Amino acid sequence: MHELSIALSIVEIAAEEAQRHGAARVEAVHLKLGALSGVVKDALLFSWDLACNDTPLAGSRLQVEEIPVRVWCPACQSERTLDADLDFRCPQCGGTATEVRSGRELELSAIEIQESGG
Repeated sequence: MHELSIALSIVEIAAEEAQRHGAARVEAVHLKLGALSGVVKDALLFSWDLACNDTPLAGSRLQVEEIPVRVWCPACQSERTLDADLDFRCPQCGGTATEVRSGRELELSAIEIQESGG
């Protein structure tokens, strides 16, 4: 399960950033997760508490924003969101989508911290 190693990496990054800002603790970590990222959301959430043990993130929440796959359709000259089955044809005209515009994200987008003394 590579989600545990991903969770451990996110915890390390968030802990370093919180320390840099003098935070007493981390309340939540916000993550953008694309449908094509290769990461299973439920497995990542399951791994989160284990990865946070004995760190400033113990008891924190992992908030995951799921990013759909958006592709460019040259026939329609527009960006389209693919259905869950990820058929790489334009859902509007049936043409072949040539460029993935979003859906590969694995991005730590925000960290909620509690400052020391507050």
